Amino acid sequence: MQPSDLRVGVEDEHIVVTMPDTSFRISFFKFRNEPRLVESPAMSVEKGTPSDKRKAFEALAWEVANAKARELGWIV
Repeated sequence: MQPSDLRVGVEDEHIVVTMPDTSFRISFFKFRNEPRLVESPAMSVEKGTPSDKRKAFEALAWEVANAKARELGWIV
């Protein structure tokens, strides 16, 4: 899995990361006065997805979401 495999977008105050052609979706947001992103509690993955694949998606999604947050000036 590569960063280029994921799509990142902004919906309201959330950064949303998805993997095309799958149900993988996770969102992140930033609390006011906090220097970091927080993972939204709901993550969507296909039922029966092996935990290592889910964890790989989650880790890579965190990286691309943080890069997007820096690009938007949400975090330093």
